[in-house]
Amino acid sequence: MARYFDGSQQSSSKTRRQQEDQRRMEFRRAIESYSEQRQLLQEIADYPDLQSINLWQVSAASSPRSAQQAR
Repeated sequence: MARYFDGSQQSSSKTRRQQEDQRRMEFRRAIESYSEQRQLLQEIADYPDLQSINLWQVSAASSPRSAQQAR
């Protein structure tokens, strides 16, 4: 038995897939950002005179690069 699917069902499934892909990409970017911040903080830990740098300064330093990737 063949079923007839109108265009609205196909477009809604495509939209849902796109939204899921977008959520996955946002999650992946968040993981990558967290990983980069941890790595940078580890590298900073090797230099005691730089330990005064906090997480906000690290995230501010890495955010311009993230903005370029989003373009």
